[in-house]
Order: sequence, then C-alpha cells, then structure tokens
Amino acid sequence: MLRSNREKQQAYEFVSIEELVPQDHLLRKVDKYIDFSFIDEKVRPLYYADIGRPAIDPVKMIFLGYFYGIRSERQLEREIQTNLAYRWFLGLGLTDKVPDHSTISWNRRTRFKDTEIFQEIFDEIVLQAIQHHIVGRRVLVSDSTHVKANANKHKYTKEQVLQNTRDYVNELNAADRKAHGKKR
Repeated sequence: MLRSNREKQQAYEFVSIEELVPQDHLLRKVDKYIDFSFIDEKVRPLYYADIGRPAIDPVKMIFLGYFYGIRSERQLEREIQTNLAYRWFLGLGLTDKVPDHSTISWNRRTRFKDTEIFQEIFDEIVLQAIQHHIVGRRVLVSDSTHVKANANKHKYTKEQVLQNTRDYVNELNAADRKAHGKKR
C-alpha cells in the first residue's frame, strides 16, 4: 500500500546527532585525529574576555568551507543548516541556530584582519594530518596543454607548489563583494 509520509515531517523524535552521522564519515576521521583545541589559544587575544555571548568557532566554520570547497559564506551558512555532519563537527545540535553568513564574514574581514591566523591554523592542521598519516607527501602534476613533449625521464625538476589560505579568503572576499553588488 502506498501512503504519504507527510505527517512524519511534523513529528517529534528523540534522536542523537551522534547516531545520525555515519561512523566512516570523513569529518569523524578529521575530528578523531586533529586536535582543534589550539585554535582557542590562537584566537583568544582577538576576542573580548567578558563582553558578548559565547562564540561558535568561525575559524572551524571557515575550515569546513575550505575543506569542502564552499566558495561563499552564504552557501556555507546554508550547508551548515542542512548538513548533519557539519553540525556534529561544529558541536551544534539539530535545533541550534547557525551563525548568519554576515557574522562569519565580519569575523573574517574585521576581527581577523591583518593577521595570519588562517594560515597559522591551516599550517597546524596540515602538520597534525601529516603526523597522523591522514595526508601524504605526494606530488600531483596536472598539465592540460597540448604541446609535443621532449621528455627525458632521467632529467626533470621537482617543484613544490604552495597553496595557502590567503587565496581562499580572497575568493570569499570576492564573493562577498559580488553579493553586495560591488565590482571589486
């Protein structure tokens, strides 16, 4: 018999967000091996000690955006609202309000302005990931040109390409300006 499940959309259930995130989810592995507690110490001097409400870690939210290639804080806000694994990773419950995209943006543009905080945190996370063998030290080469090669496998140069968080933050700034109708 075919029947509608419409009433389940309005039903109350007693669930644990812990049970809803699969045990083999990538964020569980990240959470298991990466100790994010160092972020609190790094950003504490940038917050007032006794003014305002407790913050939901905007740096960890931006990490999610970087990790999953989310190029807009508006989109990041929507993704966190709907993705249980993201909520679990950030310590948000099912009914907790997700910080507005403007809060994330304000922290990035104002609170962390003229600091290397994102790069320092990114570097620490990568170092921890390397220590726990989550990431490898391999070289990835990509070439999309159509040029006849004169390749000699005994003569080559090895180059290291650095990708930093500044590029990601610049993309967020560009998306922010575009959302507000600004050209540059």
